[in-house]
Formats: sequence, structure tokens, C-alpha cells
Amino acid sequence: MGDARIVAERERGAAQRAAAFAVWYLRVVTFLNFLSAVWVSFGQDLRRHNTENYFTPYLLTAGFASGVFTMFLAITMRRRKRAAWILNLVLSGLFLLLFAFALAFPEIRRYPQNWISCILTAAFVASLVVGRREFYAKGDRSNPKLAAAVAIGGLLVTSLLAALLVTVTNEAHDAHRSTFLDRWRYGVLRLVSVAADDSRFPGITTPNWVNVTINVLSTLLILAVFYAAFRSRRAVDPLTEDDERRLRALLDRYGDRDSLGYFALRREKSAVWSPTGKAAVVYRVLGGVSLASGDPIGDLEAWPGAIEPWLAEAREHGWIPAVMGASEEAGTVYARHGLDALELGDEAIVETAEFTLDGRAMRTVRQAYNRVKRAGYEVRIRRHQDIPADEMAYLLERADDWRDGATERGFSMALGRLGHPDDGQCMMLECTDGDGELRAVLSFVPWGPHGLSLDLMRRDRDSENGLMEFMVIELLNRAQEIQITQVSLNFAMFRSVFERGARLGAGPVLRLWRSLLSFFSRWWQIESLYRANAKYRPIWEPRFLLFEKSADLLRIGVASARAEGFLEAPGLPKWLHRKHLESHG
Repeated sequence: MGDARIVAERERGAAQRAAAFAVWYLRVVTFLNFLSAVWVSFGQDLRRHNTENYFTPYLLTAGFASGVFTMFLAITMRRRKRAAWILNLVLSGLFLLLFAFALAFPEIRRYPQNWISCILTAAFVASLVVGRREFYAKGDRSNPKLAAAVAIGGLLVTSLLAALLVTVTNEAHDAHRSTFLDRWRYGVLRLVSVAADDSRFPGITTPNWVNVTINVLSTLLILAVFYAAFRSRRAVDPLTEDDERRLRALLDRYGDRDSLGYFALRREKSAVWSPTGKAAVVYRVLGGVSLASGDPIGDLEAWPGAIEPWLAEAREHGWIPAVMGASEEAGTVYARHGLDALELGDEAIVETAEFTLDGRAMRTVRQAYNRVKRAGYEVRIRRHQDIPADEMAYLLERADDWRDGATERGFSMALGRLGHPDDGQCMMLECTDGDGELRAVLSFVPWGPHGLSLDLMRRDRDSENGLMEFMVIELLNRAQEIQITQVSLNFAMFRSVFERGARLGAGPVLRLWRSLLSFFSRWWQIESLYRANAKYRPIWEPRFLLFEKSADLLRIGVASARAEGFLEAPGLPKWLHRKHLESHG
């Protein structure tokens, strides 16, 4: 058994090294292709090598289009896409057979460059064969058809544009010798490479910028085709009724462990379960990132049983695994499965038994609270299930009117729906002015049997300043009446930077970081959220972003911004997507 395991480990190590070689080969070729596109003399050398009795290694040619082609292959191979492996194996295998045939001729094999090109191509093919098990990630089943549609339609459009551009800019003195078909063929050739041989096209002479422009068109086309061909699977099944029922059962039993647990019930999320069914990781796939939120739901002992299949599913489909807003306890468990941690900020948690408005430190808050109360504002606190249907409809209408922007924001710390019958245990705070007019609403989701977690804040912009603070303090003051012992408020991103950066003796790097965050707070309210939460003197609980590789942080950041509603989803035109992909993408 021991010897077999050692052999298996050696084979796995050889496969990993072979796969790494294939990826790096494509990266180097990508660099050389882009270099030849901007370095004229180098591009001319490549053209000479590919038109005479010399040959360059697999995929090495001149042009932005070929550079983008190899770049995409390198990226998709790094993500272990099976489709990219198959494409490379077919193309490089045919190229190697062509080399073997060409080397049978004396005028070809007498050049050392050709032997070097053949050896490099053979090494690449061998690395694909040896590392075949490392390329396991599946794409969407609709990718081949979509890529074919994009390629055919895009090639037709770009080739016609290229032919039109050649016709308009043709500087040849005998331009009449060329037909439109000649100019179309010339444009197609330029789509492939800026270093293509044009000696076969008498009567066509175009400026160099035209050749580059046409090649850029082909680059855009290749981007679209590769996106369609190698995109990750997007149509992940959302929570089923059975999933939601089981998650609610786990929340009833273990819901007091994580203040963000109830947000796992957002309908666009999916769930991966442990074999025992005692734990689940809830996530959403965006831009090739499998983005989980908060801690796993359920029994701590069963968390690894849910984390492992979630990571296995991500590897199977080539997704990047990441977790937003994990607690320190969950971060420790995820770290045992290979994820690294980055502190995002802190969650403000108020223990209601410890909260008081007394004391010098609460003077400003106390004065603001009393000012709003003297103005005649009152707060009503009810569970959603205790609100009559007509009153709930009115609350929903007013909350929608007060919403800032058309996009409903939130993912890791927002439920994304208000007033749904299944959320009867949520708590609603309604604030009215002296005339009985509704001016603001707050909604909290359950956090175990005796806790609440802030979900939604809406207010009339013409209402009194400090209205939200007044409502939160009313909730905290009446917590014993509604049997609440702890309340989770907003998340303060980079809180420690603002706190430590303002202290005496803070270093120059920390002060600079604080200054940058303060500058960006003009648009994203980073510092204002920290200040708004700090006035309640809460307990600060750190929350973490978990990831596998630092190189993936940019993609994870973009996916997180999309999930939270701060970025619109990029992609192909809507007519190219199936409706069910759009709904789950």
C-alpha cells in the first residue's frame, strides 16, 4: 500500500509539472506574439520564418489576434479547462505531424531552427499527454453552439468591415486590378496576422494602420469566441423548496452561531450539503467565481463535510472558490482546506443588556435621540407575521419609494426581499412623525431565538436627521420587551484602519492608508459606516474574505461587487444567452 501511494504521488507530481509546463509555454508564446506585433523587425523575421523553409514552434506568429488567442489558451489551461486541453492537443498534434512530414525533406531539416521548433512543439504535446488528468474543469454544455454562432456571425461581420476598410484606403496605383473578392480575401488574411504575405494581391496597398486596425477587429472577435467557448458553467440550480426547508431546520437549531446565517436563504443562492445533511455551504456563481457568504450553515463538526464537496464542485467546473464575510471561526476551518484569509472589516454587534445612553461618552447620541423624540417621532416594533396584509403592502410601497437607485443591493448581509410570507419571524420597525405619517422603516432578520441582524434601512429623505439612530436606540431600549439579547448592525469595512490610523504614534503607512480610505469614503461611505456604528459602542467582530490564490483577488473583487449590486453584469448580448442562463448567471 505504501509503495502504491508513493507511485501515485510521483505520477500526480509529474502530471502537475507537465501541466505547469504547458501553461508556461503558452504564456511565453503569448508574450512573443504581442512583442512581434509591436516590434516591426521581429514581426518581419517571423514572417520570413513562416514563408520560407523555416518553421516556428506551435502558435508562435506575429499579431495581436494570435497573442490574444494564446493568452486565452494560457488562462483557460491555468483554470484546468478540459475543452482548452482538447483544443490544444488537437491543434498541436496536427502541427507536430506537419513538422514530422516537413522534416522528411532535406531543404527543411538542414536548418537547426526547424529542429528546435519541432522539439518545442513535441515537448508541448508530451506535456499535454502527461498532464491530461490535471485538466478536469467542465464548461457549460451550450458553449460549443454559442461559440460557433459567435465565430460564424463575427467572422462574417469583421471580414466585411475589413474588406470595406481596404477598399476605402487602398493606395495602389493599379487598384483597378483588384476585385472586391480580392479585397475581402486580403482582409481575412489580415484578420489572422499583421505579418501575412501580401505578394499574392496585386493592386492592393494599404497603410500600416489599416492592417493593425483589421487585426484588432480579429482580436475582439477572438475575445468574444473564447469567452463563449470557455466560459464556466453559469446555470447553477438555485435553492429548491427542500433546500430551504432543510436550511431553516438547521437555522432553528444552530442559527445563533452566525448573525449572517439567515441571509443564506436568498433565493438566487445554491447549496452544497455535507453527506450527513447536518451542514451546508451556500454560494452563488458569478464571473467564474463560486462565491460563498458567511459561515457554513449547521453543525460545526459537519462543516468540513460541506466545504470539501463545495471545493470539489468548484474544481470540477473551473470556478474560483471564495468566501465573503466569514467569521474567524469559519476562517480557521476553511484554512484547513487550503484557503487563505484577508480581513475585510468588522461587524458591529450590540449586547442589549450592556447598552445604555448614560455617561459622557454617549452625550452626543443621547442629545440626538432626545431631539428626535421631542419632535414627536414614534417607533412601532412588530414581527412581520403580525402585520396585516394591507399594512404590509403599504410598508412595501413606501420602502420601494425610498430606495436609493433601481438596483437592490446586497448579497452576504441582505435578504433581498421584504414582506415575504416565509419570513414571518423578521422584525419590522416603523417610525412615524408627529402627524402619524410613516417616515422610515427598518427590517431585521432572526439571529437565533434571541438575536436580530439588520437587513434593510429605508427612510424619507425629507425626515428628521438622526432618524435611523433614533429607531435603533428604541429597539435596544425595548429589547427586553421583545426578548432580544443581541443585535447585529452594519458591517464596517477596514474599521481597524480608521481606528488605529487616528491613534497617536500611528505609522506613516497606516496614516496613508487611512487617508486613502477617507478620500474614497466620499463616494462609498466607508468611514461614515464605521462612525455610524461606533456611536453605539458595539462589540467588533472581524469578518474575512477567503481565497485560494492572491492572483484571483481581482476577479473575486469584481464578482463580489456584482453580487452586492455595485457593478452591472458584463457579457455577450442578451440574444446570445438562453433565458435560464440569464436568470441564474
